[in-house]
Amino acid sequence: MEYVTLSNGVKMPILGYGVYQVTKEECERCVLDALDAGYRAIDTAQSYFNEEEVGNAIKKSGIPREEIFLTTKVWIEHYGYEQTRESVLESMRKLQVEYLDLCLLHQPFSDYYGAWRALEDLYEEGKIRAIGISNFYPDRMVDIASFARIRSMVNQVETHPLNQQVVAKEYMDKYNVQIEAWAPFGEGRGGLFENTVLKEIGTKYGKTTAQVILRWHIQRGVVVIPKSTHKERMIENLNVFDFTLSDEDMERIAALDTKTSSFFSHYDPAMVEWFVKMVEERKKQHDSSKEKKSW
Repeated sequence: MEYVTLSNGVKMPILGYGVYQVTKEECERCVLDALDAGYRAIDTAQSYFNEEEVGNAIKKSGIPREEIFLTTKVWIEHYGYEQTRESVLESMRKLQVEYLDLCLLHQPFSDYYGAWRALEDLYEEGKIRAIGISNFYPDRMVDIASFARIRSMVNQVETHPLNQQVVAKEYMDKYNVQIEAWAPFGEGRGGLFENTVLKEIGTKYGKTTAQVILRWHIQRGVVVIPKSTHKERMIENLNVFDFTLSDEDMERIAALDTKTSSFFSHYDPAMVEWFVKMVEERKKQHDSSKEKKSW
């Protein structure tokens, strides 16, 4: 495994296992498979609703806690100082850990400054080894990097061959913020796995398209957290440290950049309204659940 060193000196595996869209029913088994395959970085989030299953798997694995780099993320409805602090401590309870290796603010909406101050305090208390952000575009990344007491150490964003985040990465490099890809394969959108350029490069090295994509990320210095529910693919995704893409092949992949999200834009007011509606609906569900329990 290769590692990156964050701005505070913490070492983070450059390749980990992500559990986004892994169901509660499958999550424990998948994380156990990933750890058995050799992964030592696990990425989850409050909004994935599988932190407890991740915690169960880590505990059952028997692997020493200090050997696992564990990340979770705070969801928007928990923003604001007090709520963020309480939610992080609740995440730690669900994950059955006494500290987090990395905790991120999941979206750049609502009171993210209040939320950030909570992460800063938890970091200084030793409950979180590194703190960061997710989905913060260059303007908001520079904003919080410039005015917060402690600068973000990681920014987890959508990046893959069709949306390479070149300008965003330049700013992250400038502010010493580590870029991490939450969709290293772009979920296969835009025909990425069938892309002729990537397939030709894969044939050249005797590797799959997925392995080529992961290797391209790694050579750019991007941390990746590919997700799979199949152990054989988990193993395949780890097998990317025995070859190096040539400069010419890196340039061919660079030429695939559309500079457009394969998912959504945080600059789109309609998308922001969608996030607001989702938070409101989840709050109603939470309040309704609390009300039922009180009877």
